[in-house]
Amino acid sequence: MGRKSGQSKNTNRKNKAPKEEKELLETVDSLLRLTTLPLHNNLTQSLDCQKKISSLIERIRLLEDKLSKKSGRASTNNSTERSRIDPETVKNFTKWIQENGGELQGCSISSFAGYDVGLRVEQEIPQSSLVIAVPRKVMMSVETASNSILKDIVNKVEILKNMPNVLLAVYLLVEKFTPNSFWKPYLDILPKSYNTVLYYSYSELEELKGSPTLEVALRQIKSIVRQYAYFHKLFWNSDDTISELMKDKFSFAEYCWAVSTVMTRQNMIPSLDGSTMINALIPLWDLCNHSNGAISTDYNPQLDRSECLAFRDFKPGDQLFIFYGPRTNSDFFIHNGFVYEDNDNDLYWIRLGVSKSDPLQEKRKELLNKLGIWSTAEFSIKMGPRPIDGRLLAFIRIFNMDEGQLEHWIESEKSADLQYQECGLETSLELKSWAFLRARINLLQMSYSTTLEQDEKLLLEGALSANVQLAIKMRLCEKKILKNCLQYIDEMVHK
Repeated sequence: MGRKSGQSKNTNRKNKAPKEEKELLETVDSLLRLTTLPLHNNLTQSLDCQKKISSLIERIRLLEDKLSKKSGRASTNNSTERSRIDPETVKNFTKWIQENGGELQGCSISSFAGYDVGLRVEQEIPQSSLVIAVPRKVMMSVETASNSILKDIVNKVEILKNMPNVLLAVYLLVEKFTPNSFWKPYLDILPKSYNTVLYYSYSELEELKGSPTLEVALRQIKSIVRQYAYFHKLFWNSDDTISELMKDKFSFAEYCWAVSTVMTRQNMIPSLDGSTMINALIPLWDLCNHSNGAISTDYNPQLDRSECLAFRDFKPGDQLFIFYGPRTNSDFFIHNGFVYEDNDNDLYWIRLGVSKSDPLQEKRKELLNKLGIWSTAEFSIKMGPRPIDGRLLAFIRIFNMDEGQLEHWIESEKSADLQYQECGLETSLELKSWAFLRARINLLQMSYSTTLEQDEKLLLEGALSANVQLAIKMRLCEKKILKNCLQYIDEMVHK
């Protein structure tokens, strides 16, 4: 379809479109323009942009809902409205998995308070026992998508060609909207909605003020909203098979669901030829919830399937957990829609830099470069007895050195020792360095509108939406890391 022809068809459609449809197209145009603007210079501008995005999205939701009801499509979900763990849904899914070579040993699909759905252990499962096996046949991968009905447009649409997670999300919707899809039993057991940031209102996002996670969340929302607007216009302006399928069913709610499904569930498997790793959704395995542990899932190339072993002993009545990997709570919050409060791998990222107005800037940069540290960088603080790593320790020391100290360490062959706690330094420099870090952490604590104790009280009081509770838990985890770091600084100062 040539560009001129496409524009003509689009113009004709707009002219014939009902009032709500015209307004929807105009609102989507506004949304695409707004989300295509360059990155903002500060958080205030990003929040202002998000307020406008939220307003447009609210209008789009109302219009799409109105159009859906008018056309008799009260729900675009191709599956029934049963619960995920309705006996019939579970039976159909289990049968589908087994008929296609999948295995579930000693567990059953069940609900758990605070976890929605998971796997309940029905018999003793020793560590390293095979619990789950999922063959490639039932996985939704980028290869499956690329060889599907989407094949003709994948190489024509850059975002589908270059962003495998987006390709999976669109493919998920194609299968959802296709009658009698092979994946229907899997689609039926997926969550109907999520707690990812795409489902947050503007006021709920404001609960993250002061948190470094807020900026990441705003970028994520803006990017995915832009994708929605792009695909809406693409499907509306095209007359290929995919566009005809998607045109009347594609909506912001559906795209949020598809993207969230991929974000919360995608994993990497080998490609068919084994040359690279590709994104895929792995049914059954993705019903497992996360716990501290060790990665116990791998791909068996001989049997062409993903295999999950128990990372510890499990007893009847337990929930079967797997370890999602060494990820921070900010990662979990943004991409999975939960916070794991006892996360052994949680970190708080702090950004520090040498000022251009610092008269000793060049010497500080020279010494930092000698240690492989940028003059402006992000450093991690973690929970536990040693929250400060070597990079951060070296930076705060170098940042607080006078000219003589800088020259000494630049010339020294032992400058790498600055990354170790045991490094012999003047007491005055050590105290100055710790005082500097304490002041920065105090500022970070003050950027929140509530204290750690107030957050704990808020969670006990209840009567909060699930999203607000999750946002409070997120900032609470951050505050605990900062508090632990301050306690460590006090220990170092009074040694």
